[in-house]
Amino acid sequence: MANPSKDSFGAKTTLNVDGTDYEIFDIKKVEGSSKLPYSLKVLLENLLRTEDGANVTAAQIEALGKWDADADPSTEIQFTPARVIMQDFTGVPCVVDLATMREAMTNLGGDASKINPLAPAELVIDHSVIADVFGREDAFERNVDIEYERNKERYQFLRWGQTAFDEFKVVPPGTGIVHQVNIEHLARVVFARGGQAYPDTLVGTDSHTTMVNGLGVLGWGVGGIEAEAAMLGQPVSMLIPRVVGFKLTGELPDGATATDLVLTITEMLRKHGVVGKFVEFYGDGVAAVPLANRATIGNMSPEFGSTAAIFPVDEETVRYLRFTGRSEGHVALVEAYAKAQGMWHDPANEAKYSEYLELDLGSVTPSIAGPKRPQDRIALSDAKRAFREALPAYAEDREGPAESNGSFPASDPPAPDDQIEIDPPIRDGNGDKRISKKVAVTLEDGTETEIDHGSVTIASITSCTNTSNPSVMIGAALLAKNAVDKGLDRKPWVKTTLAPGSQVVMDYYDRAGLTPYLEKIGFYLVGYGCTTCIGNSGPLPEPISNAVNEEDLAVTSVLSGNRNFEGRINPDVKMNYLASPPLVIAYALAGTMDFDFENDSLGDDQNGNPVYLKDIWPSPQEVEEVIDQAISSEMFTKGYADVFAGDERWRGLDTPEGKVFEWDDESTYVRRPPYFEDMPAQPEPVTDIAGARVLAKLGDSVTTDHISPAGAIKADSPAGKYLQDKGVKRLDFNSYGSRRGNHEVMIRGTFANIRLRNELLDGVQGGFTRDWLNGGEQTTIYDASVGYQEAGVPLVILAGKEYGSGSSRDWAAKGTALLGVKAVLAESYERIHRSNLIGMGVLPLQFPDGKTAADFGLTGSETIDIVGIEAMNDGDTPRTVTVKVSGEGVDPAEFEAVVRIDTPGEAEYYRHGGIMQYVLRSLLEK
Repeated sequence: MANPSKDSFGAKTTLNVDGTDYEIFDIKKVEGSSKLPYSLKVLLENLLRTEDGANVTAAQIEALGKWDADADPSTEIQFTPARVIMQDFTGVPCVVDLATMREAMTNLGGDASKINPLAPAELVIDHSVIADVFGREDAFERNVDIEYERNKERYQFLRWGQTAFDEFKVVPPGTGIVHQVNIEHLARVVFARGGQAYPDTLVGTDSHTTMVNGLGVLGWGVGGIEAEAAMLGQPVSMLIPRVVGFKLTGELPDGATATDLVLTITEMLRKHGVVGKFVEFYGDGVAAVPLANRATIGNMSPEFGSTAAIFPVDEETVRYLRFTGRSEGHVALVEAYAKAQGMWHDPANEAKYSEYLELDLGSVTPSIAGPKRPQDRIALSDAKRAFREALPAYAEDREGPAESNGSFPASDPPAPDDQIEIDPPIRDGNGDKRISKKVAVTLEDGTETEIDHGSVTIASITSCTNTSNPSVMIGAALLAKNAVDKGLDRKPWVKTTLAPGSQVVMDYYDRAGLTPYLEKIGFYLVGYGCTTCIGNSGPLPEPISNAVNEEDLAVTSVLSGNRNFEGRINPDVKMNYLASPPLVIAYALAGTMDFDFENDSLGDDQNGNPVYLKDIWPSPQEVEEVIDQAISSEMFTKGYADVFAGDERWRGLDTPEGKVFEWDDESTYVRRPPYFEDMPAQPEPVTDIAGARVLAKLGDSVTTDHISPAGAIKADSPAGKYLQDKGVKRLDFNSYGSRRGNHEVMIRGTFANIRLRNELLDGVQGGFTRDWLNGGEQTTIYDASVGYQEAGVPLVILAGKEYGSGSSRDWAAKGTALLGVKAVLAESYERIHRSNLIGMGVLPLQFPDGKTAADFGLTGSETIDIVGIEAMNDGDTPRTVTVKVSGEGVDPAEFEAVVRIDTPGEAEYYRHGGIMQYVLRSLLEK
């Protein structure tokens, strides 16, 4: 239990539920609380309960009660999450860092056991399974076997962490996806701990932590370094946010799914602009949104850019908790607490919001999104035309206007009449022109077929976003059954995979008798993990991969996930589309994105009659009937009864022992990082940056997927060469994500995304740059950084708008720092990455409002001085610093850049060289 609150507002009281007393902090004691949005009520309770007079003050509490909905965020508060949740890709580095901090604490004369989670921390291993084997009955078992073979070192390390650290639990491989496990089992909604009852809140090391917002649980994704601090008792520094009220009315029409709804909301909120804000759903229509749909919407919060996207607690929340096997006693506590605190949703009692949006659920139509961003929604009826318009940017090696922003192909390709056609056009029955390049392929089983631009090479039902939703999962299986009954099958070139986020899904498929129909068209279980959504799609069949690469085909993937950024899904696949699980099945049957589901036939039935999508699409009544018959709460209680125990493979792992981890110098998975080498007990003064060179000049919308190592490791890359030098065979490279515990691999993969475009080079993609110490010759970003660091030359990154958008990836910041980058100068940032840069001691700077690198004549060849940072040694954070530009052949320039250290807490982290150093020194002092 935390230190007792000062309780300046006399809010401490008692709540009795079924004969049990709980200490609670009554938010109604704070003036103005009744009109606060639900999400801010949760924050208000958090401050009341943790008020210590230092980090959390009565002034902060009063400011939150008197929140001005129209004001820009300016008041800093300290939010203390109740727990931390992690997945294994981002969680392993957290545990590595905690292990390293224990060693550093010992070296500085402190007690290693002080480095220990003070808040419950739960890690779900879900990112490691790769869909290597597919389309066969033993796919799941084989993929799990391969997963253990590849990741034994990591899993042994996590087993050590589970025994060495208090309050740290691991959900073993083959169980489910972290966010689905969270909503179905781990989430409390209301915590009961140490005699207190309080709202369940959290931070997570994955941006889609916001899925739990659908349950009324406030939380969001942070970088691993922030999560580590939260585990060690450090509050999360934040500004009281603006809250966007999103009113829902009506009901979804027949034929529209939760996926269609969330793609519509994503498009609306991206267009509105919600970066750094909370989004809160309210209105009469909330009651008509099932909990699974709410979770799907919350999951996509990073895609529309908000910090959180939350639904309040109501009857549907309570129904879902009971449905998923939570105890009656706990369900009673949730309801009683929410009602006592005024947190129970009442459509008649409308809160104040900063901004307002509204959606009639009845207006939602079937949709997909792509080919490269989740917010680029396309009505299904318009999908064929939209694909043809997008294709020229991928099917041709274009330069100039089609590559306008340095990071992505232009979102608006040229009009058809302006297209430069390399491949000969063909015309469909309507005379419409499209690019085609049909290539004959003989598959491994001897099947002869052909693929073309637009061929769907991956159709994957995957990701917590949708596999947590029984309505779309049952809908997909019923569509598969109807297709099989009509004699339809997937096209032979489509890699079909099924990777639910929970074992419960396969339980209800089996009970409903639907599994054989999915398998009949190739959708065999490949694993309980993220798979395709995070790039673990596995290789395409070799004949398909060879044809794609030899003929430079622009093939596609269709997945029921949340991310479709370039280079993310599979290195062979250029165009990626998000769709509901039933539409994933439909596209596997169609085999191409160049398809109109309203007018094009999926094939003929046994009688020779054409079959259209409408002929096999299940009705909502059919779906509900199967759900009612096939799903029960006992499935959840049974499936999660021993969730931390694992199977024989997990329990049979040799587990190291001891408070301090014994590092293996030969390990290529888990290595001691250099963050605390020669670290003094007291921080040294910060200094200005002199003589810096530009490592990379990047355009708009550079995501953390572009920055952070992710996906497959190429043999000829710096990381591939490092592993080969260590004796690792190409077959055993595994992915960057699986090797996040080895900083040597991760540094070499930072800024190495195959789609990254560094504007220092012309027409080159990937992790390359110019080495200004060697006449500007082209080399890899990693090799250049080694030379710069050996010469003592600091580095900067120049970037455009929305720098660091996408997932919360700590290695996007860690890798940046370890490459020797001291500052990033961008037009704007997305919240998580900016914060993470500070957490690693990298200074985020912003061009003056409306200005760009071009306005100051920056080409990337300059030498840069940044003056004014040293003012921070006096305890103040300067609003701006002076950037001085010079160099041979460069017109000298000087301008003021905005310092994007937004809170005093962030300033402390920067002064200490990073958040981990700050926490370690703080614990050492205690």
